Amino acid sequence: MEDLRIQKGAATRERLIAAAYDLFGRHGYEGTSIEAILEATGVKRGALYHHFDGKKALFDAVLDRAVARIAETSGAAARAAGPDPVAALRAGCGAWLDMAMDPAVQRVVLLDPPSVVGWDHLRELDEKHTLGGLRRNLELIAKTGRLPAAQVDLLAHMLLASLTELALHVARSDDQPGALAGANDALDLLLDRLIGG
Repeated sequence: MEDLRIQKGAATRERLIAAAYDLFGRHGYEGTSIEAILEATGVKRGALYHHFDGKKALFDAVLDRAVARIAETSGAAARAAGPDPVAALRAGCGAWLDMAMDPAVQRVVLLDPPSVVGWDHLRELDEKHTLGGLRRNLELIAKTGRLPAAQVDLLAHMLLASLTELALHVARSDDQPGALAGANDALDLLLDRLIGG
């Protein structure tokens, strides 16, 4: 009986996060009410507050899940690129920029978080989900002699910051396909100058 209640609670939490991602992605944080989330899920207010202490906490859970998904997708693209760590780095970074074309990713990951959870918390999520994989990739490149090993950590932070700025450039552009093409060109130039082909 206890296991069934735990499973039901977990399913309710997942339903809330999924619906909130959709609503926050379409209407933004300010444009999404708790009532809209309750209506979309059929969940009672008490059940929502059992899992989250308010809209900001729910947004934080949605953001955490979205950043994790970006890291997973980027990591999968990097692994699919084969054994060359430079090709893997290019593929993973390119996958993140491609995801920046998704309006829900733009709202939930790029545009709303600074005012909702703050840059510091967003950086914590990057540390938790993204920076480790990027750092490991750069360590592999350093082992080939193409980067100084002592600079890997700082370079991982710099590259992540550059990717975030490129993704923001895409999200804020009136011509997003053109902005994505330009961002990919800029990324290629940055990686060429940093590590070569």
